[in-house]
Amino acid sequence: MDTPITVLVTGGAGFIGSNWLNLMVPRFPACTFVNVDALTYAGNLASLEPIQNCLNYRFEHCDIRDREAVKRVWETFRPDTVVHFAAESHVDRSISGPTDFIETNVVGTLNLLEAFRAGFGGATSVRFHHISTDEVYGTLGAEGQFTEETRYDPSSPYSASKAASDHLVRAYHRTYGLPITITNCSNNYGPRQFPEKLMPLMILNAIEGKRLPVYGSGMNVRDWLYVDDHCEAIWEVLVNGVPGETYNIGGNSERTNLEVVHAICRVVANELGRSYESLVGQIEYVKDRPGHDFRYAIDASKIKAELGWKPTESFETGLQRTVSWYLANTNWIEQVRSGEYRRWIEQNYTQR
Repeated sequence: MDTPITVLVTGGAGFIGSNWLNLMVPRFPACTFVNVDALTYAGNLASLEPIQNCLNYRFEHCDIRDREAVKRVWETFRPDTVVHFAAESHVDRSISGPTDFIETNVVGTLNLLEAFRAGFGGATSVRFHHISTDEVYGTLGAEGQFTEETRYDPSSPYSASKAASDHLVRAYHRTYGLPITITNCSNNYGPRQFPEKLMPLMILNAIEGKRLPVYGSGMNVRDWLYVDDHCEAIWEVLVNGVPGETYNIGGNSERTNLEVVHAICRVVANELGRSYESLVGQIEYVKDRPGHDFRYAIDASKIKAELGWKPTESFETGLQRTVSWYLANTNWIEQVRSGEYRRWIEQNYTQR
């Protein structure tokens, strides 16, 4: 990016947002990055320690559900570009409490779009980039992949709220001419992910000798994308993507949930000198969640052909990097293990 711009980043204290900022802030010192985050349970400023003293980085404590607060941030910083990570994203939480998902993912996105529309002056460097999920497409059978043309068919309150926000972003492009782009990604994994998600939950439980709860038969399939690869793809779309277009981002790494857990056991066993068989013995099958989609798979040929992006990490190398990070960052782990987190695990796993 040759032109100095101000980039407003929502949800930058969360998993993907913090990794994106840690990569981009040092890389583009002429640009100003303003991180807007409500610091809910999964928002962690400790994830941003590598950049907290950078001169081109700012943090603003702001809930995007609050339209007036969003307006104040906009008037203060006059951002050129928005990268919209902020979202409630855990499917199980959306089943037990869908309201927060609608308020943040739909109303929050609306508030950002309205602020962007009010400040948009037609500059070609301006962009509203919206990060979404492959879950909006619903479920696949044993064959096929999601493309950018796949019909939306969300199964959970979470995916329905993300589908609604996607539609809003597209509508603001078609109705008001706003320069937007959307990316729909597959399952992310890597450093700084909150321990309610599959990868960090299984890594930490394996390390600590706790049971490894697997939904249903463990045969549900997901495509896994290392977070740094996702971050690079987002920047590529932000800079070179065509306004109004959607790009699917995938890792070319389909695995069943059970295969993921076995792979984690192998890496942890190797790192700690433990028995792989004993770690696998910690696996316990728990009642499946309602509406659990069977399979997701991303066709990322469009972003590869048009923008030249492809993942650099294989599932194996990405998993090794992920386990190594959690082993080396015990202080970060302790900081995120709040009382709320422990109650959540108790409620959703020990009672199944």
